[in-house]
Amino acid sequence: MKCLSPRLTATTAFALALLCLSCQSTVLADAPDSARVGITQEKPADGPSVEIEGGYMIPYTLKIPGTDVTIDMVPVPGGTFKFGSPDDEADREDSEGPQIEVNVDPMWVAKTETTWGQYREYMKLYAVFKQFEANGVRAVDDTNKVDAITAPTELYDPSFTYEYGEEDDQPAVTITQYSAQQFTKWLSGVTGQQFRLPTEAEWEYTARGGTDSAYSWGDSADDADDYAWYFDNSDDGLGVVATKEPNPFGLYDMHGNAAEWTMNQFTKDGYQSFADKAPLNAIDVVAWPTMSTECVIRGGSFLMDAEQLRSAFRLPSDDEPWKGDDPNFPRSPWWFTSDWGRGIGFRIFRSHKPLDKELITKFWEPNAEDVVSDVESRIMGGRGGWGLVDPELPAAIEAIDK
Repeated sequence: MKCLSPRLTATTAFALALLCLSCQSTVLADAPDSARVGITQEKPADGPSVEIEGGYMIPYTLKIPGTDVTIDMVPVPGGTFKFGSPDDEADREDSEGPQIEVNVDPMWVAKTETTWGQYREYMKLYAVFKQFEANGVRAVDDTNKVDAITAPTELYDPSFTYEYGEEDDQPAVTITQYSAQQFTKWLSGVTGQQFRLPTEAEWEYTARGGTDSAYSWGDSADDADDYAWYFDNSDDGLGVVATKEPNPFGLYDMHGNAAEWTMNQFTKDGYQSFADKAPLNAIDVVAWPTMSTECVIRGGSFLMDAEQLRSAFRLPSDDEPWKGDDPNFPRSPWWFTSDWGRGIGFRIFRSHKPLDKELITKFWEPNAEDVVSDVESRIMGGRGGWGLVDPELPAAIEAIDK
C-alpha cells in the first residue's frame, strides 16, 4: 500500500581511483569519433534540431553494445533561465530560492527516465564481474581502477522492490545516487560517449522546457493527469514511460513517475551561496555531495502529490529510512528498500562538449565518504566486485557465455 505523502522538508576523493525521432544520428565522415554522434552537418528537413558551431544536434537512438536495448536521446538547446521558484509561487518552499540567473549549454537528454529494460543490462554485470574474477581475466588493480565500476548486488527482496512494477518499459526505481553514477560511467565506457547525471540547474532547465510557470504545462495542478503519473492516478504503480504528454522539449515524465537524481547536495538556504556570483553556468551551480544523505532529487514520483511535481520542487534524499528494510551491514550502496526510495530513479544527460577528466569523474564517482566506505566494505566482504568498462567489454561477456 502506498504511503501518504508527508510534507517534505528538508571526502575522500574517490574520484582518483522531442517527439520526432525519425531523423536519426549520423557520424560525420570527417570526424568519426564518438563525440560527433548525434551531430549532422546539414539541418534536417524535419524533426527537432539544435544549431551549433559546425552543424546541428539531432535526436539519435543509442543501442547499448552487446544488446538489443536502445535509449532515445533528444537534443536540448542552450539558453538562460531563472533557477528556482519565485516568492509568490503556490506551495513554494524556502529552499527553492533565491532565484538566480543561470546559463545552460546545449545537451542531449534521454527521452524518458532510465527503464528497467535498460537498467537490467547494468544489473547483469554483477555476475559477469564475478565470473571474470573466477576466470582470472580483465583483472582490476590500482593501475586501471580508474576505468572500473561496481555493479549492483542482487536485490535483498525483489518482490518488495518490484511491487509497483518491473516491466521493461517502466522506470527503474529504488536506485541510489551511487548506482546511477556507476550506470552512466558503464554506459560511457562501452559506447565512447560521455553520459552522466545532470546538475540540479540542468535538470530544472530541462524540465521547464523554456517555461517559467510552476509546471512545464502551466501553473495549475489540475492538468497534472495529462502529463504525470503521481499519487492521485497511479493506483497500479509505476506508469509505462512516454504514455503521458511530453514537455516543450519533447521529454516525457519530467514530472512524476520516477523522481530523478541530480548531482547536488541539498542546501536548506537554497541557492544563497551562488546569488552574488550569478550569472553562472549550470555546470558550475553545484554543491558537490559530501554525504549520501540529503542530495537533491527532482520531479516528484508516482508516490507523491501534485504540488511536489513542480519544476522547482526539491526532495532531499534520506538514506537511513530509505534503506530501513535492508538487514545488511553496511547497507547497500546500490539499492533503496523502503519508501520514499521506491520512487527514486534517474535520467541520463550528455553534454554537447565533453567535460574534462577531472570534472566528469565527479559525476561518475562518489564524493561522499560514507558511500566510499560502504562500497569498499562490501567488496572486501565479497558482496561486490570491480569490473573494467571499455569498448571490449561486450565481446568479453559474449566469450564467457560460449
